[in-house]
Amino acid sequence: MSDKEAFTEHDWRRLLTSLGENPDRPGLIETPARVTKAWKHWTSGYDQNPVEVLKAFEDGAEEYNELIVVRGIPVYSHCEHHLAPFFGKATVGYLPNGKIVGLSKLTRLVDIFSKRLQVQERMTMQIANALMEVLEPKAVGVVIKCRHLCMESRGIRAIGEETITSTLLGELQPNLALRTEFLALTRD
Repeated sequence: MSDKEAFTEHDWRRLLTSLGENPDRPGLIETPARVTKAWKHWTSGYDQNPVEVLKAFEDGAEEYNELIVVRGIPVYSHCEHHLAPFFGKATVGYLPNGKIVGLSKLTRLVDIFSKRLQVQERMTMQIANALMEVLEPKAVGVVIKCRHLCMESRGIRAIGEETITSTLLGELQPNLALRTEFLALTRD
């Protein structure tokens, strides 16, 4: 993005003014700089490549043929419709096909896609597709449960409601027993 297109601290000051605030009052003087820094962090997923994160290991994994599931992965994202936060937890699992990935890499994969402007449905698919493409496992499952502030704090004001999305790929689609096992492992 060119400097002419970049959203700057000046723009955040203009936003504060347009809301009826005084950006020069003591509590707001540093807000434009803080918000600029925060949005760089909240959208840092655009600068990260999921392929580079998902370095596969083949040592000892070639014999393992059961599900590997990490649950309770924190999700903090922003909806692309209102720029409002949504947050919750993800469960990511896969059935290896000779290769495994470090467990922390599943958390990093969720983090990469959540630090982009998103809709939860697409983010769920992006995580699953990246894992399937890079690791080439027999199956991948992703379940995400989030609360959306765009629903809770405005409009319908559906306070406390969770949206649950899932993407099941590979053998999780036709194999009912495997699907049932994975979904059971996702429950709290």
